[in-house]
Amino acid sequence: MLSLLADAASQPIQWTDLGLRPYLFEIGGFQLRFYSLAYIGGLLLAYWHLSKMIKAPGAPMVQEHVDDLFFYCTLGVILGGRLGYAAFYTGSGTTKPNMFTTFSPGETVSWDLLRLWDGGMSFHGGVIGVVVAILFVAWRNNLNWLRVCDYIAVNVPFGMLLGRLANFVNGELYGRATDVPWAMIFPTGGEIARHPSQLYQAGLEGLLMMLILVPLFWKTNARWKPGLMVGVFTVGIAAARFINEFFREPDAQLAQRVIDTGLSQGQWLSIPMILVGLGVIFYALMKKPAGEPGKAA
Repeated sequence: MLSLLADAASQPIQWTDLGLRPYLFEIGGFQLRFYSLAYIGGLLLAYWHLSKMIKAPGAPMVQEHVDDLFFYCTLGVILGGRLGYAAFYTGSGTTKPNMFTTFSPGETVSWDLLRLWDGGMSFHGGVIGVVVAILFVAWRNNLNWLRVCDYIAVNVPFGMLLGRLANFVNGELYGRATDVPWAMIFPTGGEIARHPSQLYQAGLEGLLMMLILVPLFWKTNARWKPGLMVGVFTVGIAAARFINEFFREPDAQLAQRVIDTGLSQGQWLSIPMILVGLGVIFYALMKKPAGEPGKAA
């Protein structure tokens, strides 16, 4: 009996046995997918928390600016993520056609770049899109761009956590082959036991960053040091991505990059983020505080 139990425990977990599905409900041909709910939930949670943050002493903006940021940062995530995927993960150096120039059969115009439902979003592109969105709102309203970035950075991990959990529920973006006790077999990953790397990412990029940044804002004087929170976020999220890439299955069209260099595309893109984040932290610690630290809540 003990040998049978031990043998059963040594078998990888079947993702299909977890009873998961990618949508909450289906009506006719419409499905309310968890990935969409993760985006919506992350944005709403960030909006609620940011609205609460600006009521604390030292806020660099008011509710009207939060409303603008909510709209433009949503556009930045979608447009930046898609354009970043096309620029970083397709075209030259990959086996995937360039989405900017490739035409689908029978089409006179390339719509591949607009086919969001086919998948393909870049984390690093989304970060760039959000930075541009914040720049625009700060410029238009004469706000301190770096301090606005601080406030936005605190809220990004909410969406990261929910998004990575949605990836797991979808059974996508799974990890590399492994024999760890919690290894899983995913429907589209063949009969290979793999790391549930989506959960690793949810933990490091989402939950851990929340546990660092939220108390950093509410329990310390970090809000008075322009750039400190966004610097910590940049280093933390990039370092988390760099670590997670060791467990995540590389995109098929970029597998050769890992063989040739030992690092994935995501890791190469994370290295400059870490360096920039460290520079911003150093700048924030050296610069005079934006207000009176003794007034921090």
